Amino acid sequence: MNQDGPRRLLLAQVSPGAELPELSYPVTATTVVLGAMASRDWRPMHHDKDFARDRNGTSDIFLNTPSLAAWFERFVTDWTGPYGRIRRVAFRMLGSIFPGDTMVFRGVVTALGTDGTGCGWADVDVSVSVDGEAKTTCRASVALPVDESDNPWTRRGDRWQPQGP
Repeated sequence: MNQDGPRRLLLAQVSPGAELPELSYPVTATTVVLGAMASRDWRPMHHDKDFARDRNGTSDIFLNTPSLAAWFERFVTDWTGPYGRIRRVAFRMLGSIFPGDTMVFRGVVTALGTDGTGCGWADVDVSVSVDGEAKTTCRASVALPVDESDNPWTRRGDRWQPQGP
């Protein structure tokens, strides 16, 4: 945070091909269980190691889908700062993430644009890997301010068109 308030990443400060700062996070059993609890996912494969191993055939409990969605949103908004407003996050799970793994998030800006209402948009491809192996890929779209006076969070009605151009 600077003396004028929170950091504000503007659309003009971003270009296609720009890489987002990498995020590395060690996963623990607590990480997995708290994510399942927060999303009210009571399925035992997210908190009961014996069930996960014996009934699901996995080595341990693993992150659930809503937890991964939250991690992707955190990764993108860590980059944008508080003025970034997620339009869409779509991802494809390629493998499970277990306690003891270290998730590594990487992202790259793939497209920029401004819609008919003047709202700025950035599309970002994101991946999370463990030991160099992709576990989930994601495509996110996020609104960014077009200038210092713009705040995507204050857009309402006709000024907010999250369905995209």
